Amino acid sequence: MKPFQKLFLLPVLLFFLSPLLANEGMWLPLLLKLNEQEMQSMGMKMSAEDIYSVNRGSLKDAIVLFGGGCTGSIISQDGLLITNHHCGRGRIQAHTTLENDYMGQGFWAKDRSGELSNPGLTVTFLSRMEDVTKAILSNVTPDMDPATRQSTIDQNISRVINTAEKEAHEDVTVRSFYDGNQYFMLVTVTYRDIRLVGAPPDAIGSFGHDTDNWEWPRHGGDFSLFRVYAGADNLPADYSADNVPFQPKRHLKISTKGIAPDDFTLVFGFPGRTNEYLPASAVREIVEVTDPIRIAFRDRSLAILDRNIRRDPEIKIKYIAHMAGISNGWKKWKGEIQGLEKANALAKKEQYEADFTELISSRPEWKTRYGTLLGDLKNLYRDREPYLRALVYYSEFLRVNTQILPLADRFERLVNAFQNNGQTGYDEEVKKMQAYLPGFFKDYDAGVDQEIYASVLELFATGLNAKYLPEGFLESMDESKGDFQAAAAALFSQSVFPDQKKLEELLKMPAEKALEKITSDPAYQINQMLSGKYNEDILPPYRLFSEQVNELQRLYMQAQMEVFPKKRFYPDANSTLRVSYGKVEGFDPRDGVHYEYQTYLDGVIEKHKPGDYEFEVPEKLIRLYERKDFGPYVDHTGKVPVCFLASNHTTGGNSGSPVLDANGSLIGLNFDRVWEGTMSDIYYDPSICRNISVDIRYVLFIVDKFAGAGHLVSEMELIR
Repeated sequence: MKPFQKLFLLPVLLFFLSPLLANEGMWLPLLLKLNEQEMQSMGMKMSAEDIYSVNRGSLKDAIVLFGGGCTGSIISQDGLLITNHHCGRGRIQAHTTLENDYMGQGFWAKDRSGELSNPGLTVTFLSRMEDVTKAILSNVTPDMDPATRQSTIDQNISRVINTAEKEAHEDVTVRSFYDGNQYFMLVTVTYRDIRLVGAPPDAIGSFGHDTDNWEWPRHGGDFSLFRVYAGADNLPADYSADNVPFQPKRHLKISTKGIAPDDFTLVFGFPGRTNEYLPASAVREIVEVTDPIRIAFRDRSLAILDRNIRRDPEIKIKYIAHMAGISNGWKKWKGEIQGLEKANALAKKEQYEADFTELISSRPEWKTRYGTLLGDLKNLYRDREPYLRALVYYSEFLRVNTQILPLADRFERLVNAFQNNGQTGYDEEVKKMQAYLPGFFKDYDAGVDQEIYASVLELFATGLNAKYLPEGFLESMDESKGDFQAAAAALFSQSVFPDQKKLEELLKMPAEKALEKITSDPAYQINQMLSGKYNEDILPPYRLFSEQVNELQRLYMQAQMEVFPKKRFYPDANSTLRVSYGKVEGFDPRDGVHYEYQTYLDGVIEKHKPGDYEFEVPEKLIRLYERKDFGPYVDHTGKVPVCFLASNHTTGGNSGSPVLDANGSLIGLNFDRVWEGTMSDIYYDPSICRNISVDIRYVLFIVDKFAGAGHLVSEMELIR
């Protein structure tokens, strides 16, 4: 380590060494030496070097960022990869047709030749991390305005990236931590040939669907299998039939020994985003503004999707993944509000801030530097709120719940291409659009979209302050005399965008004629009207306020670390590789209710509802249960374990993360959190924050006994 790195890290290391709530935190793996003693006191039998090392193969070499939003892990010497079913669902769905119903029936490659390619899917390994804070903050001074400060930092980041030592196949990025108070350089390797190997039917992989999402007890077999392929030199390569299975530096061993209460657990993955150090004013904004608006929109669209999916198997295939995406946030935000209220998080934040204020008042230099910080933040959040409210309304209506308006927005690329680059640019964009449309319409139903559009249009038009609506928008609604169903019917009957054939014909027309049809289309015009208002009158002031909020949040983070020297501060999640540790344990969510740590196959059978897409159990799984044909995948009670609870601190992005035992062997896959603890992205409460994982013994049971894919189990290294 260079001298400047030692100097900068000294105060941060002191924070890491000070007390913190057990199980809380998403820790940087290269700094785990600081947590090693605590982890070993909880039962861990590894060293920090076993988990993260740049000098030899370590556990971090088996962990990948899967597809940009989940985590996966390598579980064989031939590049076999395991992640969640919901992480692979989009790829499984892309291969699904009515003839080959891989979503409904599952998919299992009989050999390597049967593994299915997935264009665009990547996995990324971390080679190493380095602290580059001094280089990034070089020439940055306290008196700089935010724009100048950021410009200086951006130039320094470019310099660090351009001068970094790396191999030709490696990529370099620099990420900020502690709200811009610290910076690390990440050197990574990304593989581009990833093939689908196996996936259970949706009735196993997504058992319980939206009803059970974020809930406990849980009974989903949420896993899927892929394989990483490489060139003959074991380096990244585009898809080719000549590619060979990737040979990793390290793969995970799999333990079938089972788990027990208080067993040490370690989750290794790429958590997406947390905000643990926000002021109370920011938490209040989440509870009272953003979450309620999002929930209200999705209440409407989810009710419509659920009704249509239950009545039509073809619509189920089209919309099951789309519905899961909308529902995931909806239910999380509902639990987040309830959890924050149950934990009395706002009052605790306010008490923390009172302690902070008292401490800074005791030292003149702190009072001068930080005395108005919390008040300034509170005022900024208050002044930003109307624009934030409008932003969330627009986002939910324009881009999340409806499909016709995002499609119309995509066609603006054709208009811009012709205006900026003439016929050549237009022709290139047409080719992209022609490639895009079949995939879009494969999972689209105009009737469903129209029904959702009518419902969320009503909420958008009546719930948002008219000041933030474009001129003429409400008047256009008057043509339907307040009948939003009629307004939606008129739009969908007059627009070309809900019709694949009409769009394909449009793309064959001469550019001028096609562009005339696009720009005169009512869906395109509505999107333009709303996007114009959003981009001109809502987004600019929101960004201005947010830049000021971000700068003060950076100072507040700096102040907290300075004022509370005995508190350990782990950096918020930012999709970089992290470790969280805890133990197997149940919890008591409310008075008179206790949740055990483990569920079993018995519970799957108990939940069986014939004909219900959420809870219908495959006939073969029922037969295996009735015959007690469980193989070696049972615990000491003779039952097949399905899921378990632990107290690891996780968030989105940890989906698919391996759950490891004290020796670093795989015992499960993280896939969810309990509803009562979803507020852990903002406020962690060790009494109710639990992560949910599928037990690896259930995974092996499904692969071996249900799917008959024992050749895949044989490829793994099991510790029995």
